[in-house]
Amino acid sequence: MHSEYQHLIDLNDFPVAWWKKLIELGENIKNDPVKYAHECEGKVMATLFYEPSTRTQMSFQTAMLRLGGKIIGFDNPANSSVAKGETIKDTTKIVSSYADILVIRHPVAGAAKAASLTADCPVINAGDGGHLHPTQTLTDLLTLKIEKKRLSGLTIGMCGDLINGRTVHSLCKALSMLENNKFIFISTPKLKMPVYIKDIIKANGSTYEEVHTLEEAMDKLDVLYMTRIQQERFDSEEEYLAQKNTYVLDKKKMQLARQDMIVMHPLPRVDEITVEVDEDPRAMYFTQAKYGVFARMALIMMMLDGKKSSETLRGKVYGGVRCDNPRCITNHEEYLPKSFRSSGDETLLECEYCDERKLI
Repeated sequence: MHSEYQHLIDLNDFPVAWWKKLIELGENIKNDPVKYAHECEGKVMATLFYEPSTRTQMSFQTAMLRLGGKIIGFDNPANSSVAKGETIKDTTKIVSSYADILVIRHPVAGAAKAASLTADCPVINAGDGGHLHPTQTLTDLLTLKIEKKRLSGLTIGMCGDLINGRTVHSLCKALSMLENNKFIFISTPKLKMPVYIKDIIKANGSTYEEVHTLEEAMDKLDVLYMTRIQQERFDSEEEYLAQKNTYVLDKKKMQLARQDMIVMHPLPRVDEITVEVDEDPRAMYFTQAKYGVFARMALIMMMLDGKKSSETLRGKVYGGVRCDNPRCITNHEEYLPKSFRSSGDETLLECEYCDERKLI
């Protein structure tokens, strides 16, 4: 299936050279924001936020306003026709006819891909369930480039909810494409990194190890990426409470780390980083959120720069085969083609929307 526009659904759909160009533009914007104040005059960005957001939504809105553009959209689907049962297809089709670029956040995996199938403008994935969050990854890469001066040769610790953490999924996929990066995953067995992400890391020639405590990893890290245990991704409060407070970064644990290690977090923070850590010069999460505006300004400019045809669905539909993931958009919106990728083995398929694997 083809689209007239180029969309950002998964950062890995773009070559590394494209990422580096965007990061360079983000740095230039940070150093001289006034120079870019009129880049998007006369342009309209629509933000469709089907689940709560503070930083991502406001960061996108600020980015467009600082580029001289305008914004429309909703941040509560209850106040839109979605509440009447309107499909993503219809919402996207209508709103994209009003806007030059569309940003969507949705609680269901693959929703941004679904929106891109029928949108009449470029679509940016601002987070689809526990699946991917490519614009947070661009923010993270810009932060690493500015604060660590490099994107390769890093040992990155990722801690917390790694099974549902779309930010860590996207960042792992990106950093494993760059040279000599190593990952240390710190989580409980129930929250460990999904197999498909670990397979991507290995396929890209990077390495990883898995540990259960922060103490085991602290002195090895160039970067510690903390995540919150996400209550909204659990099926019951009991399951959430069993995992909550497992990992808490405090002043004592920070004493185990190198002096040049930095702490990142996509935010919001709940209780996984104590407020005393905020005063540590290695705490980079508030600065990271600030850099998000520059990364998204660069992204908007590059997405609006040209309308390049892109192949939205590259797989194929297998008669009667459906994705087994209840959190996949294809199990919520029946009209969508049930498209799967195959690596040559037709008995093992991968859903094009949520990346879940299926044996047939």
